Amino acid sequence: MTTLIDDRRVRARDASPARYFYLHMALACAATAFLGFAPTYWVPLVHRTFSASPVIHFHGLLFFTWTLYFVLQTWLAASGRVVNHRSLGIAGVSLATAMTIFGFLASVHVMQHSAALGQKDAGISFSIVPMSGIAFFAVIFVLAIMNTRRPEIHKRLMLLAAVSILDAAIARWFLTFLAPPGPPGPPPVPVTIAPAVVASLLLVVAMVRDWRVEGRVHPVYITGTLALLAVKVLNWPISETAAWHAFAGGILALAQ
Repeated sequence: MTTLIDDRRVRARDASPARYFYLHMALACAATAFLGFAPTYWVPLVHRTFSASPVIHFHGLLFFTWTLYFVLQTWLAASGRVVNHRSLGIAGVSLATAMTIFGFLASVHVMQHSAALGQKDAGISFSIVPMSGIAFFAVIFVLAIMNTRRPEIHKRLMLLAAVSILDAAIARWFLTFLAPPGPPGPPPVPVTIAPAVVASLLLVVAMVRDWRVEGRVHPVYITGTLALLAVKVLNWPISETAAWHAFAGGILALAQ
């Protein structure tokens, strides 16, 4: 009974228009993910013209499920259903763990596919993009879980984690509407920087909201956005090093 009363008090206190900001941001993330992959995955899948390894399908299912989970969790928090929000937290841990595993497996699959096309070195270079992306997501998610009792930090870290995996969806817009048709195989690593910058605009929106509502931008957004962009930019020079080719090439050799 005490728990129910406390939950109602939290709900009454937190169910304000400002609390729905993170729900709106989660909806924006989900829409970006769906629309980004619509031309190259969802539409071909519906028309049965898309063929891929089960690993790729599981990878896509898990990552899109994450966007829906994020919407649900932000809605529960915004409407004051904190007890329900916390109860579903363990599902988020399980989902994020599965995403990390299948994100890595999908990266290996891309290297194998590139090698089969005779572009082994290009595949090894490009593998840094998905591997660093899922590693960044995993680190930010762990930090968010560690700060569940500090909601101002927790919710910003969760938004940062959600935005960090949107560059793949936005990259599909570039490929569909801006990039000329090219040979099969992985794209050059530098072309992945622009989609990451576009995805980061959602974090800029959150920063503006912080500045207008709180009077300052929360350090999580500043540090997190800089770290995210640094990872995306540094992927380029690191992907060309002998150390990366030895590391990723060793993983490829084990997988074959």
